[in-house]
Amino acid sequence: MCRYLKKDAAPYEGFPLETQARFEYMVKVFQEVMVPHIQKEEYLFEKCTGYDARIDALIAELQEEHRIISGMYSAVTESTRLEDDMDKIATSLETHIRKEERVLFELIQEKLPQVLENIQWEK
Repeated sequence: MCRYLKKDAAPYEGFPLETQARFEYMVKVFQEVMVPHIQKEEYLFEKCTGYDARIDALIAELQEEHRIISGMYSAVTESTRLEDDMDKIATSLETHIRKEERVLFELIQEKLPQVLENIQWEK
């Protein structure tokens, strides 16, 4: 979704490049995928807090980013610069995802494997 929402998006597997179509796709993905995904991450964050100061600091940063990105998403519906605002959301989301995957999740796997083993995920 991040690449598709950027201003310089290339044609991708038949997705339309018109701004309104990209916006509608973003709304669908946020509602169907991102909201449940963020809820699962928040659950993971809760389970991993309190063991390691660096992990706690990263979790606090990422939770703030969740709030910021969610706010950007909410505000885009009123946007008069839809393409620019979708590009900002895409860039912010991409940076956020990279921090989660390359820093936090790696650190959690290294420092808290016992916590990960004991997490009960809903099915």
